[in-house]
Amino acid sequence: MTDAALQRATEQVLAAKTRPLIQVVTFFDEPTFTATHLAFDPATRRGAIVDSVLNFDYASGRTATRGADEIIDYVKRESLKIDWLLETHAHADHLSAAPYLQQKLGGKLAIGREITTVQTVFGKLFNFGTEFARDGSQFDQLFGDGDTFAVGEIPVTTLHVPGHTPADVAFVIGDAAFIGDTLFMPDYGTARADFPGGDARGLYRSIRRLLSLPAETRLFLCHDYKAPGRDHFLWETTVGDERTKNVHVHDGVDEEAFVAMRTARDKTLDLPHLILPSVQVNVRGGRLPPAEDNGTRYLKLPLDLL
Repeated sequence: MTDAALQRATEQVLAAKTRPLIQVVTFFDEPTFTATHLAFDPATRRGAIVDSVLNFDYASGRTATRGADEIIDYVKRESLKIDWLLETHAHADHLSAAPYLQQKLGGKLAIGREITTVQTVFGKLFNFGTEFARDGSQFDQLFGDGDTFAVGEIPVTTLHVPGHTPADVAFVIGDAAFIGDTLFMPDYGTARADFPGGDARGLYRSIRRLLSLPAETRLFLCHDYKAPGRDHFLWETTVGDERTKNVHVHDGVDEEAFVAMRTARDKTLDLPHLILPSVQVNVRGGRLPPAEDNGTRYLKLPLDLL
């Protein structure tokens, strides 16, 4: 059985050798260790923003737009036009700034089609009630495996890569793949798979699928935590480097060994500091909960569930 979506992405990467490459500028939010990527076509000056961050202070409950404003300033200074605000999944470690960026810059907000599965799980966990739609309608576009679109004149292929969550997707834009929370830098390894709906076996298969892309494919990661012995943050690697050097899933590591390692490692990990506020916001497309009758918005804190 052929993998038509992967074949299309592979052909796209190889064809990029004869056309302008997508340009990528990264904005790193150190408090959440998140890399937000601004990818744009240098010929048309049209672009996409991938995995944005809304500043949030848990102790005070205050939000801010410092990181998003930095992106906005860059877009305006460079005379770029934003067509897409892309989310690789519903993040559990930061709040998305996509609605704010959309208000300021325009563009369509998009995520993987399986966000509906995540909305169903967390809608029940947070007891959102029937007023919370679980059909992905908070987003302008839901992409499935193999769906295509463009950033300027540069083609994009969407790959469904579940495992970290059921809804993870990678966006292959020209010769560059924006892969969310599947892989980290080779010296750090791979994403966890113990969130509701996560699956270590599915993650392994998704990673091997990504690593079937040409070795020269540029990979842009959503996070970096600085591996032991490394004193600076990194968020760009290649398929070739991941296949030869990734400490968890380099060539030769089989599925059973990976699942055993990932399952054991995940049992030692604390939940992300911002998982409860983040998921409540991100399943709503990055929008804060509606205000209650006193005009104030509230985030819920479920007790003894996670």
